[in-house]
Amino acid sequence: MPTQAKAAVIDEITERFQSSSAAVLTEYRGLTVAQLTQLRRSLGEGSSYAVVKNTLTKRAAEQVGHADLAPLLNGPTAIAFIEGDPVNAAKAIRDFARANPLLVVKGGVVEGRTVGATEVTALADVEPREVLLAKLAGAMMGNLSKAAGLFQAPLSQVARLAAALQEKKPAEGADSAAADTAAADTTDTAAAADAAASTD
Repeated sequence: MPTQAKAAVIDEITERFQSSSAAVLTEYRGLTVAQLTQLRRSLGEGSSYAVVKNTLTKRAAEQVGHADLAPLLNGPTAIAFIEGDPVNAAKAIRDFARANPLLVVKGGVVEGRTVGATEVTALADVEPREVLLAKLAGAMMGNLSKAAGLFQAPLSQVARLAAALQEKKPAEGADSAAADTAAADTTDTAAAADAAASTD
């Protein structure tokens, strides 16, 4: 391949690394063209699955700061460049590999971080972003309902306390009046006793 053509391929692979949310390196030895087409379609809109030359891919990987992919670039290699949610693509690759054991996942790059084959498989077990967001929203709504309940409980308690205080005030007023009357009676009795004593 002429140098200019190689440079163009390196530039293209570099651009795909930079624009993709994930890139999964696979070995496809023994798979038919029809099977590879099926895998490509399962990755979702905007994603691609391309057979690459290892030496050129190593140069592209170095340019985007992923020189640590070099050990994975041996044997027949094809890369799934993922657009959108990497979880869905990881599931598609995992499911395809289960049905077609000749596909071997080597590792790749997920959101700027180099990962091994086990991490790609683990990614496939994560729930899709939409599901996680829905669960988070549900949890937040639940917590808001609990918070509203907690806010309402003290207010009702305060209302009950205020009502009890209101009921207590007239009772206290009556007790106070009774006490005042008793004190007045005591005073009057003492005064009458004093008057009787002075008369004697």
